[in-house]
Amino acid sequence: MRDGPRLPGVEREDDERIVLHVDADCFYAACERLREPDLRGEPVVVGMGYEPGETVGAVATASYEAREFGVESAMAISTALERLPRRVDAADDPDLAREETGHYRPVDLDYYESVAADVREILHDCADVVREVSIDEAYLDVTERTAWEVADGFARHVKDRIRREVGVTVSVGAAPTMSAAKIASDFDKPDGLTVVRPGEVRDFLAPLDVDLLHGVGPVTARELREMGLETAGDVAAADPGPLVERFGERGRELYDRARGEDDRRVEPRGEPKSFSRESAFADPVEAPEPKYEQVGTLAAAVADRARREGALYRTVGVKAVTPPYDVNTRERSLPGPVDDPDLVARLARDLFAEFESEPVRKLGVRVANLEFTGAEQASLDGWGGDGDGDPDANPGTADDEREAEETSPDRPSGQSSLGDFA
Repeated sequence: MRDGPRLPGVEREDDERIVLHVDADCFYAACERLREPDLRGEPVVVGMGYEPGETVGAVATASYEAREFGVESAMAISTALERLPRRVDAADDPDLAREETGHYRPVDLDYYESVAADVREILHDCADVVREVSIDEAYLDVTERTAWEVADGFARHVKDRIRREVGVTVSVGAAPTMSAAKIASDFDKPDGLTVVRPGEVRDFLAPLDVDLLHGVGPVTARELREMGLETAGDVAAADPGPLVERFGERGRELYDRARGEDDRRVEPRGEPKSFSRESAFADPVEAPEPKYEQVGTLAAAVADRARREGALYRTVGVKAVTPPYDVNTRERSLPGPVDDPDLVARLARDLFAEFESEPVRKLGVRVANLEFTGAEQASLDGWGGDGDGDPDANPGTADDEREAEETSPDRPSGQSSLGDFA
């Protein structure tokens, strides 16, 4: 665990870890609403195959308003259109009532990743250890940052920062274990906050249906019910022998988690791929001076973090978000890995130059293609900036790893999850 501030006078027992699970609510739809504020409060479906002439596709995300019409993630797009016709078609069809139609948008992973990067920055600022699960989901170990007596306030602080600084809503669960925190974050969606303190986990889990246990999907839930186990409490009170016979070692895991026992630690998934810092203005800014000043501040912060983490970088990038929420990224590749704060500042200013007269609501600076080699720090003093990197690239990382045995109902099979929450 990286060093971080520790709450004075608080000693921790091993079983009193404080784990947060942060899960964005209908993330793709929330991103589309950032780009188009008029979509707020409206049914929104993000997916593929809904354009005229297309017949194959699936729903990636459906907003809660769309779910009221029976539209669900992973549903065939043809079925979704039957239950919720497109709003744009209502004007040409007198039989379609406007209030029974919705808005359909294509999947734009690059854009969603840019919004997720803003959330990642907040998560890493609020926790010493973060494990990214997907583009919209992460575990945080905040044991050294807060105490159980005020854990609800700390979790609220995380939620409020994300809402205020990014503009999306997340649900947060707090518990002593990863599996219980995951269940807690799902307990009161959307915009939920559920805190399960030490000693309360088993009572919290007991009345829940078995399909709400972490890692249990429809197939496993059906098999558990065939064994007469309807709730987590039933699983916790069962003889673990038959569970092991039916599910192998995973049966013991189900038994333990139903009892609130989970000794997994929140651990980062490998080394980070990039470091970034971003800052938003209260209102869009047009004057060049304050924007360049902010670019310099962010560049210094990013370079300082890379140095503290012992990382060299091969790429420097900037982000400029212009009204209403257009995300513009520029980057440049370097001839070799470096640790050179002055170069980061100079390149960031050069890359941002095309936006100096544009109204900007948010700025970001990023270093990427990191190397944690322990090698002697390098610099490229005197380098002329003629790197051959694509200045218009909008990098992202794809990571399809899921922690549960079966696909989450909010994330259909085959949907990319960009889990670089770092």
